[in-house]
Amino acid sequence: FPLELFFMTERYKQMQSLGAQKDMFYDFHLGDYSFVKTLLFARNTLPEDEFRIFQKLWRVLDASLPKPELIVYFHRPVEVLQQLISKRGRDYEQSIKSEYLEKIQQNYLAYFRHENQIPILFFDIQDRDFEQNTTFFEEILKVIAEHHRPGLHHISIH
Repeated sequence: FPLELFFMTERYKQMQSLGAQKDMFYDFHLGDYSFVKTLLFARNTLPEDEFRIFQKLWRVLDASLPKPELIVYFHRPVEVLQQLISKRGRDYEQSIKSEYLEKIQQNYLAYFRHENQIPILFFDIQDRDFEQNTTFFEEILKVIAEHHRPGLHHISIH
């Protein structure tokens, strides 16, 4: 519980500082993190009674942060994630269990199904390497640039 609180407050401070930064060339921020991630991971690690307390604190902090205008989620099967973790070779990641990753994915999917204020682009990319495949990457950018209504959008690129 103390560790999750620490992560939440650190992420909150980071998100607050982003809001304070103004850039005269851009009117947006691009990030690989949303504050809701803190809540989704805590759901996976905390017992129910601690999670309820954590959730109350999270809601207070979240209310003061700007909401994302768009969420882009790249989904991969857990088996592919495990292969990528193994390939990356970071010692501290090698012990991550498939069950843990599956629960994280379930938490994200539950959140996405209920979020109706923000457009969410759900790309099921399987084992595609969009860093090396420039056509695939360009298609992703094209979809992101389009206007999307709030809610979950499953995107398939072939």
